[in-house]
Amino acid sequence: MRTLLSRIGADTRYLILGFPLAIIWFVAMTAGFAAGVGTVVVWVGLPILATTLLVARGFADVERRRLPEVLGRPVARPRYRPAAENAGWFRRLVNPLTNGQSWLDLLYGIVAFPISLVTFVFTVTWWAGTILGLTYPLYGWIIEAIPGNNGGLGLLLGLGGSVWIDVLINTVIGVLFALTLPMIVRSAALLQAGLGRAMLTGVAELHERIDDLAEGRAAAVSAEANALRRLERDIHDGPQQRLVSLAMDLSRAQRQLKRDPRAVEEMLSHAIVSTRETLDELRALSRGIAPPILSDRGLAPALAALAGRCTIPVELDVQVEGRFAAAIENTVYFVVAESLANAAKHSHATVCTVTLSKIGNVLMLTIGDDGVGGAHVAKGHGLSGLADRLKAVDGELVVDSPVGGPTVIVAEVPCG
Repeated sequence: MRTLLSRIGADTRYLILGFPLAIIWFVAMTAGFAAGVGTVVVWVGLPILATTLLVARGFADVERRRLPEVLGRPVARPRYRPAAENAGWFRRLVNPLTNGQSWLDLLYGIVAFPISLVTFVFTVTWWAGTILGLTYPLYGWIIEAIPGNNGGLGLLLGLGGSVWIDVLINTVIGVLFALTLPMIVRSAALLQAGLGRAMLTGVAELHERIDDLAEGRAAAVSAEANALRRLERDIHDGPQQRLVSLAMDLSRAQRQLKRDPRAVEEMLSHAIVSTRETLDELRALSRGIAPPILSDRGLAPALAALAGRCTIPVELDVQVEGRFAAAIENTVYFVVAESLANAAKHSHATVCTVTLSKIGNVLMLTIGDDGVGGAHVAKGHGLSGLADRLKAVDGELVVDSPVGGPTVIVAEVPCG
């Protein structure tokens, strides 16, 4: 109930205060635009238009600060491109004329006035109907007692001039206004705020989206570069050294084959063990590379194979069917692989859980363990790079791993 009342109050405040603001904005914009266009031939119009656009920007900033109260979320402020540092005085003077958002601010000041007028009338009418109707039993008796009163609303509706009927009818009307008040006020507020969001923040939201896409591409490039550098370093420090040692052992075995067969047998045994260790290390290094089972059969079999190779027992629950884009499947596989590898190496956990589900157009991946906690995505730690991988596909990562555990990693990957 309190939430409903606060919502009605916020919407009403937005609409009531918005009407005088719309009047001032409309007058300032129409007068400034008309004066500027009318005198542009004598060059006086240019500074008048520029000043009008700067005033429109101020009004727009006021409106943008009011929008979150109705929309329930912050709105972005567009970027008004400043003049170049080496620009002359005339270029600085007319710079507002070159900003497309400035013209949208001016246009909104003109377009919003009739809409604000309509929403203001509806708001005042519904509040008046609610208050006057519900309180009619308190003051209706006085009205009915005024000499010359014709019986009130009841008589006008053909229901007789009884005081009781008039009171009843007005009370019922007040109840109807009260019941529809939240819907009417909310609809009016959303109509006006929606227009403001479209015209006053649309360009800013487009720029933010472009920036997000650019960051996503940069994150993808960075993640791939880091992964390649790490893979190259790990291969150089691990399997490559083992293979060099194996080649040297086989060369010694070849030279001693005729002189000391028993020593050769021992060397070959050591070479076999080294080969197996090298294969295990190569399998571990390839966990971030999409395996054939992922491209051939999909996420469920690939994640089952990951769980089977993990040194910690893994409870796997895959609740999705079908295939997804290759980038989506590779990202989910990589996140699971890195998380399980990090848990096996650092968590001292006795069990891990992996759950993959689909909510709407988003894949929800949850990975947890009962280990010692302390996991995070900072550089130099086991989970570094996961956030960049997810950002490349517009995904998000949340890690909750307090010291002492447990650890819960949640990844959201859009798949629609």
